[in-house]
Parts: sequence; structure tokens; C-alpha cells
Amino acid sequence: QVQLVESGGGLVQAGGSLRLSCAASGRTFSSYAMAWFRQAPGKQREFVAVISRSGSSTYYADSVKGRFTISRDNAKNTVYLQMNNLKPNDTAVYYCAADNTIVLHRSLRDYDYWGQGTQVTVSS
Repeated sequence: QVQLVESGGGLVQAGGSLRLSCAASGRTFSSYAMAWFRQAPGKQREFVAVISRSGSSTYYADSVKGRFTISRDNAKNTVYLQMNNLKPNDTAVYYCAADNTIVLHRSLRDYDYWGQGTQVTVSS
């Protein structure tokens, strides 16, 4: 079992940057593909980015491509989301998720474990 704890959210002005972290428990972190999802008020949770077990492969939603970067440090059991050039419509609760597979899934239904979320608010 994996427990996930996100941190790093906050309030930032449009054009600013934030780095989210997700710390995982357990000794099998490197067995999981890791992803970030987000959920804005009144909207469904949506895929943001995913990274393979080794970190060699990544995939992004079109809405964040070129602005967000997902990375991981398997020695620290942590996955990161660097968010640059933030926009007001990036405002959401951001969740990290773990999937015990080599496939880079984009559907939330494929993910086995979830964190509690961290709020990101971008002001205009």
C-alpha cells in the first residue's frame, strides 16, 4: 500500500510559479507510475501529467504542456510538479496519484492510490 501526501500549494499571481511535492510512503515507490490530477470547483477531476517509474517518460495534458514539468526522485520517494507561467484557470485542488503499472494512464480510474490534495489559487 502507498500513502501520498501533497504539499506546496498556495496563492500566486498570474504568471508566477509554484512547485508541488508529493511524498510517498513505502519501499516500492519506484514500482509506481505517478501522476498529477486537478479539480476545479464545479468541475470533474482532470489529468495533468504522468511520469514513468524510472522517470524517463512523461506525458502532459495539452493545457499545461510547455508550462508544467513533472519529475521524480526515487531515492526520496517524491514526485514533483513544477508549474510556471500560471494562469487563473489553473486554480484547482491538485492531487497526486500512484498506479502500479508500466503504462502511462491518463484516466483517474486507473489509479490505485491518491493523496488528499493541495489547493492552488492563481489570481489575475
